[in-house]
Formats: sequence, structure tokens, C-alpha cells
Amino acid sequence: MTQQTAIKLFDEKKIRIVWDEEQEKYYFSVVDIVQVLTDSADYQTARKYWKVLKGRLIKEGNETVTNCYQLKLPAADGKQRMTDVADLEQIFRLIQSIPSKKAEPVKQWLAEVGAQRIDQMIDPELTFQMAVEDYRRQGYSDRWINERMRSIEMRKELTDEWHRSGIHEPKDFAILTNILTKAWSGMTTREYKSYKGLTKENLRDNMTNLELALNTLAEVTTTELSRQRNPKGMAQTSKTAQEGGEVARNARADIESRLGHSVVSPERASDYIKPIETKDADALMLPDLEEAKKEQS
Repeated sequence: MTQQTAIKLFDEKKIRIVWDEEQEKYYFSVVDIVQVLTDSADYQTARKYWKVLKGRLIKEGNETVTNCYQLKLPAADGKQRMTDVADLEQIFRLIQSIPSKKAEPVKQWLAEVGAQRIDQMIDPELTFQMAVEDYRRQGYSDRWINERMRSIEMRKELTDEWHRSGIHEPKDFAILTNILTKAWSGMTTREYKSYKGLTKENLRDNMTNLELALNTLAEVTTTELSRQRNPKGMAQTSKTAQEGGEVARNARADIESRLGHSVVSPERASDYIKPIETKDADALMLPDLEEAKKEQS
């Protein structure tokens, strides 16, 4: 499941939401919805309410509501914890099981959330703009954001190509990503995250401009090699991932020989969340994002 987790507000209360790109549907934290509907003072009260209600619904044979996924969502203490989530249809049915004066406002809010996603699917530019604003609010520089958004687009093209090559299992995507990452950086994804002192954080969101650029170069090269050679299955696809990473490794070696130091950095976002417009960032002479868009159109 390819997930994008977000927190949206209803009546100043946080509701954790996951967007599943493959199924093209939202999943909502059940306890967060229950807390809103019941006006519970705290999360634990809402959790206990849901536990009792879930037991009653199971006895009634209401599998539509109780057959929930569990996904890891950020908890109040910052840790990722397994949490009951339900899609829109399940949440609407759940609302019918909880007497609440907020039932109708919540229904309207859910409909608006769904409509926003539909609008984004019709006009992908909306999703792009929202992501840019999210990164700006976190304090990233415009140069970093430009490179990050480009990397997201290139990553999507690569995973689409892997799908075409017959790769569908998440573990195989992880294996291929490790092959590519290690080929250019010398480290697997896990080793790279450990080097930066990361645990649950996104590795790409903690890369510097040059690291992002080199990773994107590896992925773009792998995509083009795959399109040209049309590999089938894991063995052939692994070979193209290795070669794509090696192209970026050679570029890295050239850059490092000119800079006089390694561009694979232990820095994390918290270390460079201030503008990172450094001479190192200019080493690849990265084009402006708007110019890149014009070139693609």
C-alpha cells in the first residue's frame, strides 16, 4: 500500500487520514472520528468507546463497519502506532451507529475531504501546489523544494516502469531501491537512514540538494535503461537498477573530486531546515522548476 498520511482539522480537532494511491481511497482514524462524534475529552476515552462499540457491532454481525484495516499512524507521543482505520463507506456507516449532534457536520466534512481529492485527481497541479506549501511551512528552501518535487515525479516514473517489468510486490520494490541506492551512495536505504540518525523519517525528505539530485539521476537513468531494454522479472530489472545507480556514482565521484569532500552527508532536515543555498547546491547547476516544466511541455 503506497500511503500518504496527513492530519486534517474538524472543529479544531485533529483527524489522521491516509491516502492509498493504489486503491485511490482515503482511510480515516476510527478513534479520531469517534472522539469528534462523542465529544470525548481525550483520546483514551474515545478509544474505550470504540472498543465497546466495536464489540457490540461484531455481535450484531456488522462486518462492514468492524472489518477495519490497521495502519501505523503518528501518535501524540510522536511514535508510529498501529491504529484502526476505515474508508469513507465504513465511516459513514459508523456514524449511523453513534448518536451524535455532530453527525451531519461530520458527514459534510467527509464529503468535502473526498471532493478535494477528486479535484486533485482532475487537476494534479493542485496536489503539486499543496505539497510545495507543506514543505514551505516546514521551513525548507525553495531550491530544496524544487529538487524534491522533481524527485517525486521521477520516482513515480520509475515505479511505473518497474510495474511494467512485472514487479508488483512491495518487498521487491524495496530490494530494487536498495540496489539502486547502494550503487550510487555505497549504502542501503536502512544504512543511509542510520547514517543520518533517522528512524521513521523519510530519507528523501532529509537529503541535501546534491544527495537528492544524485538519487534522482540514478532513478532517471534506471527508468531510461528499462525503457530501452525492456527487462522482465526481478533479475533483469535488478541489473538495470544497478547500472542506473552506477551512473550516479560516477557523477558523484566527479563532483567530490571538484569539491574536495563527500556529498553523502549525515545532515538531517533539522540540521539544514534553514535555506540551504550553498555553493555545494550550485555544483550541479540545477535548473529552476518552472524552467523544467516548460522544457517538458
